[in-house]
Amino acid sequence: MGERVVAVAIGRNEGERLVRCLAALSAQGLPIVYVDSGSTDASIAEAEKVGATVLEIDLSVPFTAARARNAGWAKALEISPDAAFIQFLDGDCELDPGWIPAALAAFEADPDLAAVCGRRREKFPDETRWNRMIDAEWGAPPAGPAKACGGDALIRVAALKAVDGYREDLIAGEEPEMCYRMRQKGWKILRLAEEMTLHDAAMTRFGQWWQRSRRAGHTYAEGVAIHGAGPERYRIPELRRSLIWGLGLPLVTLLGLLIIGSWALLLLLAYPLQVLRLSQRMPLEEAAFLTIGKFPETQGAVGYWIGKLAGVKRRKLIEYK
Repeated sequence: MGERVVAVAIGRNEGERLVRCLAALSAQGLPIVYVDSGSTDASIAEAEKVGATVLEIDLSVPFTAARARNAGWAKALEISPDAAFIQFLDGDCELDPGWIPAALAAFEADPDLAAVCGRRREKFPDETRWNRMIDAEWGAPPAGPAKACGGDALIRVAALKAVDGYREDLIAGEEPEMCYRMRQKGWKILRLAEEMTLHDAAMTRFGQWWQRSRRAGHTYAEGVAIHGAGPERYRIPELRRSLIWGLGLPLVTLLGLLIIGSWALLLLLAYPLQVLRLSQRMPLEEAAFLTIGKFPETQGAVGYWIGKLAGVKRRKLIEYK
């Protein structure tokens, strides 16, 4: 299996999370490439302990996860030229022992598959409400044909080469964007029901959740700018929902206050009604934060547009850790 699959993990200052990540990969006998983006902890030393090939990203060039992933799979093919698949994962994730065989079986059944992903779970879902909501988010997509994978996925080398890998100027959302380009070339993406990875979000504060949601909004706006004009209307539905709830309704309410007075405040009842509607298919807490999340998503989208108008070519990462 190791001759066919090489693991590429990326990270920075993940500490014990990276130790668990590398241990899980090492236990499966996979060749490992670890791409480090300026860690000041013992990350590099831990990677060397398990025999991983360590690649340190040049931080004189603005960092993106996409750039790290591209560097990782390029190095993977240097050390294993005949590798047919790359298992990408983040340094805060642990690969399930049964995942690679299940994913390879799917690839063998369909030569047109570009990427296969599975069930990602939070390692500590009950530690904080934020971890709990992220765990619910991971479990939401159904198994079957998919439009995109996340940062954890087994990807066919031929498909990576066909699209020249990840788009390195994206500060977020690089996986769905690459999957979009793969699908435009006739490749398929598949989500399996099998367990794939355990993720440790380590999210303990409201501010972290807000930043993560803001990053999503940036991703929607940039995705629309790049591919939104196509027949798939890439990211347009997500961006529209964010703007309706995070910008449109507040602006209409403000305009109403100027025209008809305080009666316009009744428009804000749409928010609790939306929460109640969503709570019919998810926990009330999750429904509430999904609704509130449209505000940081809008902030991220507007921030992208402001940067674009200002001619900003390299945007800063929006990180929550």
